[in-house]
Amino acid sequence: MRLTTKGRFAVTAMIDLALRCADGPVTLAGIADRQKISLSYLEQLFGKLRRFELVSSVRGPGGGYALARDVGSITVADIIAAVDEPLDATSCGGKENCKGEHRCMTHDLWTNLNRRMYEYLHSVTLANLVEQQGSSDPKVAVLHDERPGTASKPGATSSATA
Repeated sequence: MRLTTKGRFAVTAMIDLALRCADGPVTLAGIADRQKISLSYLEQLFGKLRRFELVSSVRGPGGGYALARDVGSITVADIIAAVDEPLDATSCGGKENCKGEHRCMTHDLWTNLNRRMYEYLHSVTLANLVEQQGSSDPKVAVLHDERPGTASKPGATSSATA
C-alpha cells in the first residue's frame, strides 16, 4: 500500500503554507517553485483543500492562500481525506466482498490496519509537522506518535509507504 503523490504533495504544500502564512497570503506559484510541484497540480489540490475548508483563498493583488483553521487543528488525516486520497489496505474497499460474495480470510487484518493508519494520521497535526521543520536537519522528518501509551523511538523516521 502506498500513499500517492496526491497525498504527499498535499501534505508538503500545507506545511509550506503553514510555515509562511503568518506574513499574509501565500501564492501557489511560490509553493510550486519551492517544493518543485507543478502549479496546475497544486491548483487542483488547493481547490479540494478549499472545499474541505482547510485553506481559504484571497483574490487580487497580494492574494494567495491562507490556512482556514488553526494549524494545531488540521491533521494529516484531514489533508489526505480532503484530496480524496484512498488509504485502504483491503482489496474490497471495506465492502467485505473480497472473494466475490464472501470476505477474504485476511479481511479483519487489513481492516484493523486501516483503523490504525487513520488513528495515527489523526494524531499528527500540521503544527507537529511545522515544528519538525525547525530541527537541525530539515530533510529528516521525525513523526512522533503522541497518543497515550505509545513511545516514540529517538531517531525513528516515518515513511509515506507501508
